[in-house]
Amino acid sequence: MLEVLTVCTGNICRSPFAEVILRDELGGRGITAASAGVKALVDQPMTPEAAALAHAYGVPDDLIGAHRARWLNENHLRTPALVLAMTREHRRAAVELAPAATRRTFTVRELARLAAHVSDDDARSVADTAGSDPRARLDALLAHLVSVRGEIEAPADPSLDDVVDPYRREWEVYEQMASELMPALGETVRLLAIAANP
Repeated sequence: MLEVLTVCTGNICRSPFAEVILRDELGGRGITAASAGVKALVDQPMTPEAAALAHAYGVPDDLIGAHRARWLNENHLRTPALVLAMTREHRRAAVELAPAATRRTFTVRELARLAAHVSDDDARSVADTAGSDPRARLDALLAHLVSVRGEIEAPADPSLDDVVDPYRREWEVYEQMASELMPALGETVRLLAIAANP
């Protein structure tokens, strides 16, 4: 089974929103998702705003309600095949905790930006070279994304690889969070589905 870990600060807005979207989209494909925060508000549920947005995107209430924030530690980074940080700062924190996870750790928007340059056919071709094991297939895809990074123009503003933090801010910022995350999660789902289905 492939595991994805999403990472933000408090683990009550961005990363759990991404986690439950991925779990809802990919649960039937042998892929699971979890989340953690670099400064987690331990045992807290999702904020009402993040929960409402997840509900609006069709995530079941029991999945939303089950979330409890946890503090990111090295153990959380050992098994995931993919670590999706909400910002470059979160990515840095994850890699510092577990340097071995560097090649499988991206900001979610960076992953999507790179993946957008890889067609379904090309992604399948890359994954197929690694055989039928989903983890090996995903590793090959992530290595391919890293290899094309140099060929793709980086955003003029590096913060475009980050997801806005809506905590204690108005509803419009939560909507902005979702508008930044959903396309990126769509690209993530596409790659994971290709990896999981030889």
